[in-house]
Amino acid sequence: MKITVNGNPREVDPRPGQCLRTLLRETSHVEVKKGCDSGDCGACTVLVDAAPVHSCLYPALRAAGREVTTVAGLGTPERLGEVQQRFVDAAGFQCGFCTAGMVVTASALTAEQHDDLGEHLKGNLCRCTGYRAIREAVTGTTVDPAVATGSVGRTVAAPAAGRIVSGAEPFTLDALPPGTLHLAVLRSPHAHARVLRIDTAAAQALPGVRLVLTPEDAPAVLFSTGRHENRLDDPDDTLVLDPVLRFHGQRVAAVVADDLATAQEGLRRLVVDYEVLPAVLDPESALERGAPLVHGDKDAAVSRIADPQRNLVAELHGGVGDVEAALATADVTVSGTWRTQRVSHVALETHAAVGWPDEDGRLVVRSSTQVPFLVRDELARVLGLGRDRVRVLTARVGGGFGGKQEMLVEDLVGLAVLRLGRPVVHETTREDTLRHLPTRHPFRVGVRLGARRDGTLTALAVDVLSDAGAYGNHSPGVMYHSCHESLATYRCANKRVDARAVYTHTVPSGAFRGYGLGQVVFALESALDDLARELGMDPFDLRRRNVVVPGDPFVATSLPADGSEGDDGLRYGSYGLDQCLDLVQDALARDAGEPAPGPQWRTGEGMALAMIATTPPRGHFADVRVTLRADGDWDLDVGTAEFGNGTTTVHHQLAVTALGTSVDRVHLRQSDTDAVRHDTGAFGSAGSVVAGKALHLACRDVAGQVRTVAARLLGVETAEVELHPGEAVAGDVRVPLSAVHAESLRRSGTVPSAEAGDDAAVRSVAFTVQGFRVAVDTVTGLVRVLRSVQAVDAGTVLNPGQLRGQVEGGVAQAIGSALFEEVRVDPDGSSPTASLREYYVPRLDDVPDTEVLFADTYDTVGPLGAKSMSEAPYNPVAAALANAVRDAVGVRLRALPMSADRVWRAVHDVGGAIGG
Repeated sequence: MKITVNGNPREVDPRPGQCLRTLLRETSHVEVKKGCDSGDCGACTVLVDAAPVHSCLYPALRAAGREVTTVAGLGTPERLGEVQQRFVDAAGFQCGFCTAGMVVTASALTAEQHDDLGEHLKGNLCRCTGYRAIREAVTGTTVDPAVATGSVGRTVAAPAAGRIVSGAEPFTLDALPPGTLHLAVLRSPHAHARVLRIDTAAAQALPGVRLVLTPEDAPAVLFSTGRHENRLDDPDDTLVLDPVLRFHGQRVAAVVADDLATAQEGLRRLVVDYEVLPAVLDPESALERGAPLVHGDKDAAVSRIADPQRNLVAELHGGVGDVEAALATADVTVSGTWRTQRVSHVALETHAAVGWPDEDGRLVVRSSTQVPFLVRDELARVLGLGRDRVRVLTARVGGGFGGKQEMLVEDLVGLAVLRLGRPVVHETTREDTLRHLPTRHPFRVGVRLGARRDGTLTALAVDVLSDAGAYGNHSPGVMYHSCHESLATYRCANKRVDARAVYTHTVPSGAFRGYGLGQVVFALESALDDLARELGMDPFDLRRRNVVVPGDPFVATSLPADGSEGDDGLRYGSYGLDQCLDLVQDALARDAGEPAPGPQWRTGEGMALAMIATTPPRGHFADVRVTLRADGDWDLDVGTAEFGNGTTTVHHQLAVTALGTSVDRVHLRQSDTDAVRHDTGAFGSAGSVVAGKALHLACRDVAGQVRTVAARLLGVETAEVELHPGEAVAGDVRVPLSAVHAESLRRSGTVPSAEAGDDAAVRSVAFTVQGFRVAVDTVTGLVRVLRSVQAVDAGTVLNPGQLRGQVEGGVAQAIGSALFEEVRVDPDGSSPTASLREYYVPRLDDVPDTEVLFADTYDTVGPLGAKSMSEAPYNPVAAALANAVRDAVGVRLRALPMSADRVWRAVHDVGGAIGG
């Protein structure tokens, strides 16, 4: 049949039942993205005869004789269309995976439709931005547009902005090697079972099937999907394909075929005999004597599991002072139990990898990962290869939020490539990511507080129970981190922590934005709000009285060693918490926000705060290299991945500042294990402060080298030389940097180049304070945010627009966790949450504009005084919302999400709403 795509007539032959999205991608229009394949996210939006449609639902045959326009048809990176340029000006994207569909939809909207974007953009989801920048981009109301180049302190557009808004920036699977085979996975129908036999004959006989992988074909090497700098941080409890299945949806076998449809048909032809085993689905039951064991076959020492015979992944017990005595003598005490739910990351690009053998026989894997170097190391270990025989790299990654700090697809891809010697791709579905891949850890948190009448805390105790799910990836670290900074934020002579992470036969839990702090902060800050009410104190004043200040040690389970401020190099690199408290309190007093919608709505205010270390403990490493090119431009080699965290933009700004150049003269090679020696990865908010610090050092080093050579050519002192784009200048004389390159090569045989690294041995702390004013509909239980404000202590603000977007995105994601989102688990251990229709991600009209305020601080640890701010904005939001709801309706909700039905039950005193 004939269709016209972006003005070009084409002859195509769609398969029966094929959708337009896959047809377009198969004909090189990879700017059309896959986010859900169920018509829920809008990443695949195209115009058909000028009308926006979700191409994943649109039958390809219906496009016959029609004009199809993708985002690439609206403009090119060099010649952007009007709407595309507005998205660049407004910084209307972060990871950029949703942007192609968002721009296409926006291009079809009329001025009248701009007045109700909640209705007309409801079919397009963004997980990163918080929507304010998108709204400004669509309506053309950006007040402070991003500039194309600039040094630190300016709102500089992402270097890839033009490519992102025109669909030209490649993501993981946008370029597949010729002859790529497709891998599909058979998943367990049981929460706990043993595979007795897999009959592969029918699958192997299917034309086009190239390989069937079963547990017998996989390495017998235990590992953890969770990735850290020190691989010993996580328990070795996982196999590539395990004959014992421990959760509903676990991988049973894999089929590799010429195309995905054939691979899926091969799965249907596998015959598996299972021995169904008893399962335990909640952590309280898992700790009971006689409960089914999840990893009872493991050696505790070998796998680093606290006690596999009690389903105990890890535990933490400690404290200072005497909590029980302090509670007994306190003037006021408060206690309660709070619960948080499973939350899916919903990065719009799902987990995916493509692998191939290179010309030297090395295994090469391009993956949607946050941690290419850590994946490389573990992939080599599991597959029995030397590290030099494996290369892992990324393109731009479509969101992460911690979910891609795992090795979830690369192992199967690597195994298949080694077996077949051909390229193999594996892309998880949205159903996989919701039902079968790691979520945020569900927590049960008990809090006990004691205080004097003046509000001084005298006792602080938490009892944490974390549901690890079937595998322990990240559970020890999440458990520790959740308890550390949350308790260390407050001065108190008597503290106690009792925390356990427990295996269950449910989908594994993993790393998620905030790394456990959001769960414990929700409970602790809610309890502090109750304490303020008991004392008759303003909640801001209660915090001011008790938060740590410079000179106080960071104390959770013990006093820091040797009288230092904190263990593992934790320091007050700067301190802006006092400013943040003032900023939020003043903002709420200055502007109450929108009025309540009607008489049945009750209004209330709430606040909460959080502290976070700017990098993870025990070392986070980044190596970089900066080199002057023959043409006078600069090469930057950095290991950090870009997935909407903004590190690429900040790295360019740091280079522009130190090298006196412009963004267009900086050429960045990143997130490739061939590029630099090592990079721990983009997690723990480390991309800007660790790799950025190393990059700034290397830039200053190489700039000094260039000035020295230029001074010799110009006949001046080195101190007189300044670097400008493409040249070195001393007063009225100048020399091209290309000549400096040539002179250096002539005299020394080398060119100006510098390497640098940072190990994050010294870490700082960052603070966030969130305030809300809400209205609660007593008839329906609906919660509406009337006013949202967050103040952040980020040190030097390297890119104000980008930082504002990170904060807004963190608040939006946290509002989703607090009010809407939940991955549910049925009594058989399966999850009914199979699509984004069953899992409500906030849409544009669900998310308020958040006023973002910056404390005025300069950090002594980070580059140019900056601190990281990717995870921190998420952490205080749920507690601040819960405190505002409590203020509005007079009832404390202790379980997330605070959905309308739960709020209604609480308001009307119906059981099952409050939790705890």
